[in-house]
Amino acid sequence: MKRHVYVGVLALLAILPLNAQAPKGWKLRVDRSMTASDPDAAGDIKFMEMGGGFHAMNPKAAVYWNPANTASGNYTLKGTFKLVKTMGHEEYYGLIFGGNDLEGAGQSYIYFMVEQGGSWLIKSRSGSSTSQIASSGGPSDAVKKGDASNALEVHVTGDKVEFLVNGKVVNTTPKSALKTDGVYGIRINHMLEVQIDGFGVSKM
Repeated sequence: MKRHVYVGVLALLAILPLNAQAPKGWKLRVDRSMTASDPDAAGDIKFMEMGGGFHAMNPKAAVYWNPANTASGNYTLKGTFKLVKTMGHEEYYGLIFGGNDLEGAGQSYIYFMVEQGGSWLIKSRSGSSTSQIASSGGPSDAVKKGDASNALEVHVTGDKVEFLVNGKVVNTTPKSALKTDGVYGIRINHMLEVQIDGFGVSKM
């Protein structure tokens, strides 16, 4: 059975320092599964520099960010995500942006993610609650399935935010509907190992 992205079932339990291999200044916030039928895997989360990018090993879901990485106004956020391994079922991984208070109870951010079955998803988080903004509603022609690499982009302009997968616009949302200024980072859901390359922001 396909598992979707923890809709309403995650508890934010910890802000943890990263392991010794982690890039300097980066932090993570763990989301533990609260569903008995969809438990986390055993083992520790690992996030490290690898091959000029980052490598995440996630028995549990987590958000990764460096507080120095902020963006405002008009900008482009990019990252290419290669699924290395999954531990049982389809889960989402991708970008976050517009992050605020990521270490506190009032955390908020937008996330744009894909999963190995070919679907994409855009959601917002506020505290412990999440809301869906848009989704593909099933496999999308823009998303490469399985363990392929998928390039995700977010284009924030004066009046709209465009979401692209592998160069194809999959959604356009009015900028007024989203909080786009803030920290940007990465989210990887549980049961996944993912390589991230080309991650960063540039001005439009």
